[in-house]
Amino acid sequence: MKKLFSLSVVLFLASGSIFAQSLYMPRNIKAAYDKGTRSYDGKPGKNYWQNHGKYNMELAVDAETKIVSGKEEIVYSNNSTDTLRNLAIRFVNNLHKPTSPRGGGVSEDFLSTGLNIQAFSVDGEVYKVDSKNWGTVGNVKLKKPLAPGTKITVKIDWDYPLSKESGREGQIDPNSFYAAYSYPRISVYDDYNGWDRIPHTDRAEFYNDFNDYVFSVKAPKNYVVYATGDFLNPDEVLQPEISARLKKSYLSDEVMHIATEQELKDGKVTLQNDWNTWKFSANHITDVCFALSNHYLWDAASVVVDSKTNRRASAQAAYNGATGKDFINSVKNNIYALAWFSNNWPGVPYPFSKMTAFQGFADMEYPMMVNDSNFGDPVFAQLVQDHEVAHTYFPFYMGINETRYAYMDEGWATTFEYLIGIAEHGKEAADKFYKSFRVNQYINDKSAEEDQPVISMSDQVSGAGYGNNSYGKASLSYLALKDMLGDDLFKKALHTYMNNWNGKHPIPWDYFNSMNSGSGQNLNWFFNNWFFSNNYIDLKLNYTKMKMANSPATVENVGGFAIPFDLVITYEDGKSDRIHYTPAIWKNNLKTASVVIKNNGKAMKSIAIDGGIFMDATPKDNSYELK
Repeated sequence: MKKLFSLSVVLFLASGSIFAQSLYMPRNIKAAYDKGTRSYDGKPGKNYWQNHGKYNMELAVDAETKIVSGKEEIVYSNNSTDTLRNLAIRFVNNLHKPTSPRGGGVSEDFLSTGLNIQAFSVDGEVYKVDSKNWGTVGNVKLKKPLAPGTKITVKIDWDYPLSKESGREGQIDPNSFYAAYSYPRISVYDDYNGWDRIPHTDRAEFYNDFNDYVFSVKAPKNYVVYATGDFLNPDEVLQPEISARLKKSYLSDEVMHIATEQELKDGKVTLQNDWNTWKFSANHITDVCFALSNHYLWDAASVVVDSKTNRRASAQAAYNGATGKDFINSVKNNIYALAWFSNNWPGVPYPFSKMTAFQGFADMEYPMMVNDSNFGDPVFAQLVQDHEVAHTYFPFYMGINETRYAYMDEGWATTFEYLIGIAEHGKEAADKFYKSFRVNQYINDKSAEEDQPVISMSDQVSGAGYGNNSYGKASLSYLALKDMLGDDLFKKALHTYMNNWNGKHPIPWDYFNSMNSGSGQNLNWFFNNWFFSNNYIDLKLNYTKMKMANSPATVENVGGFAIPFDLVITYEDGKSDRIHYTPAIWKNNLKTASVVIKNNGKAMKSIAIDGGIFMDATPKDNSYELK
């Protein structure tokens, strides 16, 4: 009987099930695991599914009226086990409607009339859809339910105005526009929450299916269109010299001007038709967007992102020559970032064909594009661009539900931003910036909201609590785990997670289980400590001078987070010893850790604990001065 019990425990451990049992799970998440759509070994379950859309869109932008219009056909596949009787239609730009919820006040220039649906049909049957009262999510009741394993064809004709005041999208200037979230889309229907009907606010992030897109953008002459996806018809919209430069840039490390302001002004860039139609395509991607301008400089180059296949990715930038000084080195910086992310952290080849930086206002990521401000500070501008490009992996390579779990992508982008910053500017500068920009506000805010568990759903946390849960605290958890596992094992576990879930929809428990499996360790004590607690960062050194070779000391974990720290012994001669302790020191006792002060015969001046970027809430009790 004893042997049988031991075998069952071994099998239980091998299955990975024990890993998940010690972490809290909401009932709907537990149900997904019970149904087998998700697995305790970290992989998608044997019954995992996700729905899919094929989007064929014809878009147009009227530069005079600032109206975006479109016709789209969506072939939508219900791969779920459920019969769908409704379609949730998401249109984020309805955020600009006066009746939509927002986190704060806005000006009149931000407001607009929102989406106007001119026509709507399903499988050829016309539906009467009144979009006037829709928010960011509307509902269409299907006349014929959509059975599991079947498809429908949805056709929509629509238009909406670009807001005069740009948010994450809208008018950048009278002749430059960033058109994101610019088409009605079928919202996500998933295995743990059904239809995603959470209203979008100006703070919220996104959650989208992986779809296939073929789309065109009709724009006036002299307007260059920049978009997600492969540019299919350069010779049909660009003059021969411009098209040749662009094609050359796809194979060149050298940064070159594809088009200058003067060339645009002289009508030497686009074909001089009244309208040009720009065509693009992208498959298995969570979204597409586009931008256009008739006076932005256009730079480009490319870089090898996969050394095994020599695959290159295009890096492009579009910016105002007079006001976009930060963008002069944008392509150069992007080439470095694409290669660095591909080969270092996360160490996964950049998965797309290009990345375009467009000068705007949002400092926001999109698949294959970023919409960034000009800060007048090239170093800070590079950091912001690095951060947005890092989002390529989370949430675009990994289909994160950012609305509910923003820390699953913002925390990683913040981590990669810090790690590439070390490579670009050195560790001292990167540490200083990370502490001042990402940790200082969090550690000095003693509000109750600050200490809500990171696992809290992001759409239910507000203010600084939202920002620090999503960025600082999440990033610190990833860096603490990296410190504890070491770079090699941490990367192995991270790649296990990414291989399990790229192109799919992971949730936090899939991350926990994947990291457990990839590391070969039960890390639930660590995840419970960082994600499910109301801890903060605060250590205290307790030391009593003793006449012995090795004096004991204790480090009290007042705040509770399992963080790494250094024990620093400084001697009278000015020299010091530094002993590093990983978060593993807290595994068996989260309250107190014992350390040893070794007496090497030299007179000691002080003893201190130093958390580095893990800033302490009360640093005054982190040191002991020997009298």
